[in-house]
Amino acid sequence: MGSPTQADAPAARLVVGVDIGNSTTEACIAQVDGQGVRYLGGGIARTSGIKGTTRNVQGVLEAISGALARAGRPLSALDTVLLNEATPVISGMAMETLTETVITESTMIGHDPATPGGLGLGVGVTVPFHALGERTDPAPVIVVIPGDVDYEDAASALEAARARGVVVRGAMVQRDDARLIGNRLGQPIPIVDEIALIDRVPLGMQAAVEVAPPGHTLRELSNPYGLATLFGLSAEETRLAAPISRALVGSRSAVVIRTPAGDITDRRIPAGALELIGERTRQTIDVTEGAEAIMRLLRRVQPLQDAVGAPGTNVGGMLARVRDTMAELTGDPPETVHIRDVLAVDTFVPREVRGGLAGEFALESAVALAAMVRTRHGAMARLAEVLTRELGCGVRVGGVEADMALRGALTTPGTERPVAVLDLGGGSTDAALANGQGEVRTTHVSGAGDLVTRLIASELGLEDEETAENVKRYPLAKVESLFQLRLENGQVAFFDAPLPAETFARVVALKEHGVLAPVPCRHPLEKIRQVRRDAKRRVFVVNALRALEQVAPGGNLRRLDFVVLLGGSALDFEIPELIADATAEYGIVCGTGNVRGTEGPRNAVATGLVAAHAEQAREG
Repeated sequence: MGSPTQADAPAARLVVGVDIGNSTTEACIAQVDGQGVRYLGGGIARTSGIKGTTRNVQGVLEAISGALARAGRPLSALDTVLLNEATPVISGMAMETLTETVITESTMIGHDPATPGGLGLGVGVTVPFHALGERTDPAPVIVVIPGDVDYEDAASALEAARARGVVVRGAMVQRDDARLIGNRLGQPIPIVDEIALIDRVPLGMQAAVEVAPPGHTLRELSNPYGLATLFGLSAEETRLAAPISRALVGSRSAVVIRTPAGDITDRRIPAGALELIGERTRQTIDVTEGAEAIMRLLRRVQPLQDAVGAPGTNVGGMLARVRDTMAELTGDPPETVHIRDVLAVDTFVPREVRGGLAGEFALESAVALAAMVRTRHGAMARLAEVLTRELGCGVRVGGVEADMALRGALTTPGTERPVAVLDLGGGSTDAALANGQGEVRTTHVSGAGDLVTRLIASELGLEDEETAENVKRYPLAKVESLFQLRLENGQVAFFDAPLPAETFARVVALKEHGVLAPVPCRHPLEKIRQVRRDAKRRVFVVNALRALEQVAPGGNLRRLDFVVLLGGSALDFEIPELIADATAEYGIVCGTGNVRGTEGPRNAVATGLVAAHAEQAREG
């Protein structure tokens, strides 16, 4: 029998592997025949909807269209589309038990404007500005100045009152006029301005106003015992007033008012108990014990089969929302949606101080929980059905995500088995280990880039998610003048042209192409940098170590030699360094992958899907 002719050889087929992640959807296009694979290019798009649902269709189509365009091939030439087994991940916040001071009749307020006036501490009775001219009582006063009073008129009236013997110890101003008024007084007094709801300030009540020198912070009003001394509080009243002093820690100026007629109540918000259900045991822990205790308990019950929270509590509501959301998106009954991993992280959450008149906040302890949800395979099957109709070609679900990432990682120059990979995504961190015999172990753990963004936004009090993303992704700098800025590493950069005026004296994120993105918060650069790095350590470093531990032989990290970092978060300017430092003590060589020698750490799963398909074609 003669050898097969060229006509007898299997025809080359155009195959696209698609990796649906929490943040991005990546595609790898290749020509596959019986002899091997010829990679033609890739594409990337934002993931539409929650990963692993039919809402992903738009993002998949965009990624495939981009890959086809780069390869110069029409959609009609496409033979097969391979999807990864996408495990949806949803993160939520479960608050630790908080003591919130609920204040009626403006019992106490605290405030910290950006530009106070004067200096020192003043204590007196609140009096309205328009009644100042009739004041004859010798008791010290704090003058309440509404927005319809011009700053020059205010300063003149204060000086005239002093000349008549009125003891003016401080002022509260509705407009941003504190410095303008203070500069016109012969003897300075502490002045706090920008009190928007000044009409609600109780009159005839004892008040204290404090303004610290430049570069200093409050000493008396930020100290609960200082408040007790000024207002003659009992031990119980001091405990109830503690949230006010906590809200003012680090502030330069403040005003606190006490109205005896006010009603202070103490309300506790329960975080609740978290029940972790493993294959052989189930354990319950109160969320208030903190993230470290939760993660220790999780290690004892692994592998985790499900997690539930007590009804009527924050953690119970959060986990219930996760289940209900996935059930709605996938069409599965809620009882079939199981939580297979959780990550607990200690953090802080800004909480509004009730009774405040200018939006005061205090940082309260919290526990952030990221929960990984695994649904039935039917969700991905439905997505494949929809894509089949849209594309007019075969669409099927490929292998396990971490396994495919491993195959893609092995296209990095200089890698070979045995090797472990960490796929650092937006919602989950996946690990896989391939030994020398070709055996593969994989695991998924919840928590990655999205959780880091939420931690940064929460701890810095950022309302804009884009700003939190900028803080996470880019180095920081402080604009010191219109022609220079100081980088977070201490270096100074000079410019020939003036920097944008809106960045002056602000902390900015250094984006691509020289774009400066202001960070609208009052924290110093050092604090913002610390929050960013701590959030990355608490999520990525913790998850890297626990994921590698689950795939390492005998759970011993010292038995791993090489680790390749993959995924969008591996492109971060400091996460690979943080993970490499943490794994170095175990003797592990850790670095960022370069898929196919061209793609960097991206496109590993999509490439792995194509590689696995080609291998099956050769064996078939």
